[in-house]
Amino acid sequence: MAVVLAYTAPALGHLFPFCALLTELASRGHRVHVRTLAAGVELCRQLGFEAEAVDPRIEALQSAGPAASGVLRAAGNTVRVLGQCAQYEVDDFHDAVAAVEPDICLIDANSWGAQSAAETMPGPWVVLSPFIPYLRSPGSAPFGAGVAPRPGPVGFVRDWGIQLVTSVVFDVPFRSEISPVRRRLGLPKVRSAGRLLRRAPVLLIATGKPFEYPHTDWGPNVELIGPAAFDPPRTGDESWLDDIDDPVVLVTTSSLAQADNELVGTAIDALEGLPVHVVATLPGGGNVDVRQRPGATLSRFTAHSAILDRTVCVITHGGMGITQKALARGIPVCVVPFGRDQFEVARRVEIARCGTRLPARRLTRQRLRSAVEEAMTMGAGAARVAAGFEATGGVRHGADRVEGLLQKWPLRTP
Repeated sequence: MAVVLAYTAPALGHLFPFCALLTELASRGHRVHVRTLAAGVELCRQLGFEAEAVDPRIEALQSAGPAASGVLRAAGNTVRVLGQCAQYEVDDFHDAVAAVEPDICLIDANSWGAQSAAETMPGPWVVLSPFIPYLRSPGSAPFGAGVAPRPGPVGFVRDWGIQLVTSVVFDVPFRSEISPVRRRLGLPKVRSAGRLLRRAPVLLIATGKPFEYPHTDWGPNVELIGPAAFDPPRTGDESWLDDIDDPVVLVTTSSLAQADNELVGTAIDALEGLPVHVVATLPGGGNVDVRQRPGATLSRFTAHSAILDRTVCVITHGGMGITQKALARGIPVCVVPFGRDQFEVARRVEIARCGTRLPARRLTRQRLRSAVEEAMTMGAGAARVAAGFEATGGVRHGADRVEGLLQKWPLRTP
């Protein structure tokens, strides 16, 4: 039996994939300790893990969000926030290691300070990326712009131009924030978040092909483990689902508010008259009033697994969690990306032919209705993605890689 310390970024969208993998490790007899957002501590304890909150300053920084207008400026601010968090993570991670004395550490891909601190330790560590990673490979476009792969000389020139922009947006602020952290630890410089990720002995990525582009080859230490889907224990009354006779179109938003009312309100109007029932979940808040609208139900939070069994299409911003959870069941999606990594997710949906992509700037009732109707014809593509996810071996394969790495390091002696 090994002692596992998991260190996550303070967001439920990151904690849930960790819980999927950690539950598998715990079922094999390993003791699990988690450091995560304060709101996730009780969930972890319900799952049988020991858990504590990360330094509250880390959560405060990330909760503030990128207060900037424009996609590129917001992305640059996100990088700066993660870099500022890294400064607090170093001591927070060291404190967790001292308290837990782990045999192996499992670290969030967005926890740059914890990854750097792990490099100074003699024991093994693994990085888990719950999202599309900041990695380059031959033929893939630079991360962030959400453009489709384009081979040949024209694609090379296009990607070179994009790289000039993304280097300024992502890499320059990354180096500015992470350089003093690594200097303090006596570690070499890294020029990008992707190069930092590659320093991990094993990098697990919560996705699979053909959702991920078929040509991507990220190296021998990178493993795709499928969506790492997880639903928290059900606590609410879900009997209202029994009163819905029509097929369900699920509209769901992130736990972090992001144009939620615009997406949900447009979806309810767009699908009026179709033989479907719209179920909208807004865990991040919102005040859409659908009580007087037949064929629509609003829920602040309902476990997705309770709804997906009845669902024929999912409308989403493009968060990796719900997008892949739907596709793993063979349910096509309609993605309306507003920011963050959602542009990359939306493009992969389009290329894999498992749903449709509708840019937020083009969001209207008629366009959304057409995009949903088209997506509902793409069940075959969603089924192909579901089969690809299954072929990764899922969290069982991820746990195998964690245990395989453990074998290279002797367990600590009493």
